Amino acid sequence: MTSSQTVWITPAAHERLQEELATLQQLTDEVADEEGSDENTAAIQRARRARIQEIHDLLVNAVVGEDPPNDGIAEPGMVVTVRFDDDDDTETFLLGVRGAEYGEIEVYSVQSPLGSAIVGARPGEKRTYTLPSGATATVTLLNAVPYGMHAAEDAKADAK
Repeated sequence: MTSSQTVWITPAAHERLQEELATLQQLTDEVADEEGSDENTAAIQRARRARIQEIHDLLVNAVVGEDPPNDGIAEPGMVVTVRFDDDDDTETFLLGVRGAEYGEIEVYSVQSPLGSAIVGARPGEKRTYTLPSGATATVTLLNAVPYGMHAAEDAKADAK
């Protein structure tokens, strides 16, 4: 990810990414100090550097923990519930950043087919998107709440 697009992440996800970045940088530095690397070590180093760059880009462009307005519009940082119109199944997920853990909730990025289709939708609005197979699917936005409100509701439910 080398774009300068703003991304939304939770404070906990931000902290985990910072810890992962520090660990990867330390491992990369340790291997760089060793002499005589083989092809396998070089491949691992390239993968680490790519992940370091990915995390760096996420952290540089991150909006950390600021909930979007509670206006019901699907946007990054919102937990959305959609109904798949072909079978009436529903799914609830966070519009966020893949690669940053958010606990139990499924995460869809705004670059994913479903994420990009649902961004900007209001409750009751239908959106159609193309699946990787080439087929199309239609979803209806049922609800969109800021992640912080959703997490607070989950905590209350767990306490009962």
